[in-house]
Parts: sequence; C-alpha cells; structure tokens
Amino acid sequence: MTDKASASADDVPMAGRRCLQCGKPALYAYRPFCSKRCADLDLGKWFAEDYRVPSDEEPGDDRAEEDP
Repeated sequence: MTDKASASADDVPMAGRRCLQCGKPALYAYRPFCSKRCADLDLGKWFAEDYRVPSDEEPGDDRAEEDP
C-alpha cells in the first residue's frame, strides 16, 4: 500500500517563499526552488559561470595559494 501523504511529505510549499527561477511557490523537497527542473537550471548557470563569487584577485593570481 502506497501512502500518498508520506510519499509527498516534501512536496509541501514553503510558506512565503518563491522559486528563485520561476517565482512559483518553493517546495521543501527542492528548496529554494519549486522543482528539480528549476534547481537544475540554476546549477547549469553556475556551471556556465553565469554566477560568480566576487573576488579582488586578478586572473592567474596565485597569492591565495602561497604558504606564509
């Protein structure tokens, strides 16, 4: 017997939270997104370097890797 309530416990919307990709209500299973598709779209943007973490280092700058 499959219990639908237990199978979809993570499909509960997060109160007041919206998907960062499409704006639909976010679900606990995919937080902060509404679906695996939106989560994968966001991951693809990271892989394509559409998002970047700010840094004051120049490309090829190895100062951070040097031992003191």
